[in-house]
Amino acid sequence: MNFNVKEIFTSSMILFAVIDIVGSIPIIIDLRNKVGHIQSEKASVVAALIMVAFLFIGEEILNLIGIDVNSFAVAGSFILFFLAIEMILGITLYKDDAPETASIVPLAFPLIAGAGTLTSILSLRAEYHVENIAAGIIINIIFVYIVLKSSKKLSRILGQSGLAVIRKVFGVILLAIAVKLFSANVTGLF
Repeated sequence: MNFNVKEIFTSSMILFAVIDIVGSIPIIIDLRNKVGHIQSEKASVVAALIMVAFLFIGEEILNLIGIDVNSFAVAGSFILFFLAIEMILGITLYKDDAPETASIVPLAFPLIAGAGTLTSILSLRAEYHVENIAAGIIINIIFVYIVLKSSKKLSRILGQSGLAVIRKVFGVILLAIAVKLFSANVTGLF
């Protein structure tokens, strides 16, 4: 075991920025209003399982279906880009039948353990020890659970205007992450 506090901290911070659960508070509150109930425990556990599984077998899965990491990252950048556009402009691009619960889709995947998060995990794996990345994932999942569990309270504290401001600010941050993810990986396609 090669536990390293610096690696755990760095991987935690990178995943925190990409998962952006604080910026997703308005989305979580919208989902709670649409479906009435969010199973915080289920969403957190499923997201953790997806991330840990991808940490260990992600690259093999992509290779098995013939997708390279760069293509996956570029596709993930498009998803993040459209989520950011929705947040900034206040429009809905993705329409689906109203789910009965918002635990697994869209919370656990793609909001928490989305393409950007999974791509980041693959990138971190190239630089850090697996156990430190796993610790970073667990730290982030604990924080995600706390935010999901307290989303009603956060909604009351922030109010509509506070949520709108947070949504737009984090939309711009998410847009910047999408552009960076795209620009870092698009050259690897050619």
